[in-house]
Amino acid sequence: MVLHAIWSSGNRLALWAEDGEPAETLVELLAASAVDGLAHKAIVEPLDLRLPGDGRLERVRVPVVSFDVDAALGVLEVLRGRLSLEYDDRDGPAHVPLGDSVRFLAELAALAADFVARRRVLPAIVDEPGGAAARWMPAPAAADRDRLRAVAAAAPPVLRAERDGDVLLDALTALTDGVARSALEAMRLGPPGSWLAGLTGPDAAVDAPDELRAALAAWRDSATEASDEIRVCFRLGQPDEDDEDWPLDFLVQDVAEPSLVVDTEEIWRSAGGTTLFDRHVERPREALLAELGRASRLWPELDDALRTAAPVGLVLDTVRAHRFLRGAAPLLAQAGFGVLLPATWQAGGVGLKLTGSSPGTPGVVQRRSAVGFDALVDYRWQVALGEHVLTRAELEELARAKAPLVRMRGQWVEVDHIRLRKALAFVDGTAGGQLSLADLLRIGAGLTPPAIDLPVVGVDATGWVGDLLSGELDRLLEPVAEPAGLAATLRPYQVRGLSWLAFLSGLRLGGVLADDMGLGKTVQTLALLLHDRGAGPNLLVCPMSVVGNWQREAARFAPELSVHVHHGSGRARDERPLHTADLVITTYAVATKDVGLLGRVRWRRVVLDEAQNIKNSATKQSAAVRALPAGQRIALTGTPVENRLAELWSIVDFVNPGLLGPLAEFRERFAVPIERHGDEAAAGQLRRITGPFLLRRLKTDPAISSDLPDKIEMKVLCNLTAEQASLYQAVVDDMLVKIEGSEGIERRGLVLATMTKLKQVCNHPAHLLKDGTRLPGRSGKLARLEEILEEVLAAGEKALCFTQFTEFGAMLERHLAVRFGREVCFLHGGTPKRRRDAMVAEFQADGGPPVFLLSLKAGGTGLNLTAANHVIHVDRWWNPAVEDQATDRAFRIGQRRDVQVRKFVSVGTLEERIDEMIEQKKSLSRMTVGTGENWLTELSTEELREVIALSTDAVSE
Repeated sequence: MVLHAIWSSGNRLALWAEDGEPAETLVELLAASAVDGLAHKAIVEPLDLRLPGDGRLERVRVPVVSFDVDAALGVLEVLRGRLSLEYDDRDGPAHVPLGDSVRFLAELAALAADFVARRRVLPAIVDEPGGAAARWMPAPAAADRDRLRAVAAAAPPVLRAERDGDVLLDALTALTDGVARSALEAMRLGPPGSWLAGLTGPDAAVDAPDELRAALAAWRDSATEASDEIRVCFRLGQPDEDDEDWPLDFLVQDVAEPSLVVDTEEIWRSAGGTTLFDRHVERPREALLAELGRASRLWPELDDALRTAAPVGLVLDTVRAHRFLRGAAPLLAQAGFGVLLPATWQAGGVGLKLTGSSPGTPGVVQRRSAVGFDALVDYRWQVALGEHVLTRAELEELARAKAPLVRMRGQWVEVDHIRLRKALAFVDGTAGGQLSLADLLRIGAGLTPPAIDLPVVGVDATGWVGDLLSGELDRLLEPVAEPAGLAATLRPYQVRGLSWLAFLSGLRLGGVLADDMGLGKTVQTLALLLHDRGAGPNLLVCPMSVVGNWQREAARFAPELSVHVHHGSGRARDERPLHTADLVITTYAVATKDVGLLGRVRWRRVVLDEAQNIKNSATKQSAAVRALPAGQRIALTGTPVENRLAELWSIVDFVNPGLLGPLAEFRERFAVPIERHGDEAAAGQLRRITGPFLLRRLKTDPAISSDLPDKIEMKVLCNLTAEQASLYQAVVDDMLVKIEGSEGIERRGLVLATMTKLKQVCNHPAHLLKDGTRLPGRSGKLARLEEILEEVLAAGEKALCFTQFTEFGAMLERHLAVRFGREVCFLHGGTPKRRRDAMVAEFQADGGPPVFLLSLKAGGTGLNLTAANHVIHVDRWWNPAVEDQATDRAFRIGQRRDVQVRKFVSVGTLEERIDEMIEQKKSLSRMTVGTGENWLTELSTEELREVIALSTDAVSE
């Protein structure tokens, strides 16, 4: 089932499933896949669509699920950036790919939000079937034209399945009106039927006299019909020291390179055509006058300059300069004119500045067991003008002044005298005292309490509170020494990560370690556990696919930690074993089932790995982990936001409950303004309030890339599912019975056949059974592969996936293409040379397929695939030289990025034991084990039994 969409003639978003599923089923699917609160707004209706059939387009009546503009914006917000809809059916997780049309309309809605955020919209009156209506229309600037052409060229043909005409313009206009109306819905301006009421209320119908229509048309023309020849720029200068005249110069600016300007005097000196910015301009004087005339419709004070034959500028007094700065300048800039203001101009005006001081040091706080956001901070309020805190004498001098612009300490600043009086009264009545750390952080992020009816222009703090507010906490902290017992050498950025985690731990504050995958979140976390070992048990909750990985990484990097794995049918039924371990590892599923048991332990720390598993705060497992008592909470994730900001709220609210307020308030304050309107101010506030508690480093950061080797190799340990374990044991038992009575070639053939079957089981049950059954939810390796590829694709990167089995590669090709809604290449021995060359060219090209599956024999040599910086060996050839050759398809000359190499190993199976044997052999003599698996046939029966036996820790939940 593939989901498609159009913007229908009824001005609605219409969705339908390609395989003809009933529309009611689609409504249920939307409701089950995080289109929360919107599915109930759907209307099921039939549409006549032109769809392909028998080699031509045919009219087909299709049942669709449609949404009005307001609901459509919400649906497209949820779907933007997604490749598929995820939901749970009876057999486990399932995915419905999103067609190109759905993803295109989601991006078109984002473009509409961008226009509104940049105020590139104009009100208009349009004629609709029901009469005249007030609408907001997109008003793209000249710089947007190439972008709009690219959008039109990328439109999928299916968008015209219902009708011809300018479908894209209809959709963009409707979405832009919806975004703008949503932003203004609380205003409700004007009486019913008036133009302002139609723009801000739910009813767009208006009374539209001809005079209003004509005025609006002229206004729209002045704001949108910019010249392709000339771009006028207005440059405001400052008065000299003893002067009050503000010079406003008219310039001509290069659109492509705004720093290049020419005085208009040069235009007036040219009699005919002239060359400007390396291009010829015909009749530049006429073009300049036309642009100045367009500007005068937006700022009538320009008429004074236009009365002269060759206008080059104006001189403004302080009052007119203030009107230009506050009113005309932003209006002209939005209409596409250049505006250059004095570098020292401060538009901050009068506001309040808050200064806080830390109640002790992190070490002292830890010893006193002060708890996080309830810690009290001393504070003091002061009045500020722009960036300057004012003395009492300066305040009194300003109060006596009447001008709206004042020169203060060498800078011109705006003074709102009403606000100045309010600020003085506030500071006199509330000079200082104590407030909670949470309140200080919220104010620092711009979330001023309603009781403070003044802007807060700055927040300063001393000590560790100041470090928290800095936004660069990991760089300011004193490095923590690598703890005793850590069997690894941390890289500099990992030391900063450990120091950051330890600092927050000392303050009983939580954190989100959101390092890019491959940067070592695991080893940084284990180092933290060693840093304060003995302070109590730590609980790690992770997906079942990485339980074995954590268990073995702990044994490798932190062998002194006592580790207890709490999962499986034989897990502890009381809390006593949990109290004695340094680290308890469990899964999200078990944590949900055993929340009562786990909740009886006072955990020193609860750590969530792959924390995107709680991105939906309404799920049972999200509620379960939130209920666990802990001195500190840490979330590990490479993708803190996958689709919606509500996911970030869920993770941050886990580590520091209450920091972002209730979810409904978060949606109103941040999610809707940022996702729907592209609100940069709200995004800045969100970054400031989450910044101290979210450490995000990317492989591409200069400070990180210099720390990394060119090639990072790692083992990815995967557990088996119960089904895999059952099949594995059956194959082992069958071989051990048959091998007793065989010898020579027959015995060697039996051993090799068994090894092949066991590797197939470790890949996937359907690989061994060859029964064509569904793939999701049945293989630990497949689950881990999906998790890794999800992060790779989210980062816009590419991956090579090697398997020695052609049939398994074909299974993965189909599954991954559906799972991620992206093209997946598969090269194997049967691929013709022409197709092979085309695949390589497509993969290497920008925008080409992001995942390339290769059989090890066909793709292990002779290819240059440097577009990939991830290499995954899904199953192993057990010959390091062969695997290195395959890895070198990406790690070779021409590769400009660090390459991450992952080798999958199934825990507790022959894969893990043979991997250990190879590593031992390499460490002893740097020699490889023999080619392929032939050397295994020479092992004795007892040695074989030991190699292939299934360990009790192989099975995940």
